[in-house]
Amino acid sequence: MKLTVCLGSSCHVRGSHQVLETIQRLIQENNLEDKITLAASFCTGNCEKGVCVTIDGTLFTFTPETTEELFRKEVLAKLN
Repeated sequence: MKLTVCLGSSCHVRGSHQVLETIQRLIQENNLEDKITLAASFCTGNCEKGVCVTIDGTLFTFTPETTEELFRKEVLAKLN
């Protein structure tokens, strides 16, 4: 599974670095380093939706507050 977090200006202002750090922590806590590739990108062209996170090419809108819930729903649930 590949997760990509946008670090462009609009997403940065909305907390993309916090989202990225939380996802990194959740990957480690769940021992998923061998199942998930985490990457960062610059603008995905969806600035109005930020923080943009793609999971295997599908776009999602994360916030620092919803990252853990969305990770469980969109990542953990699909890996189990």
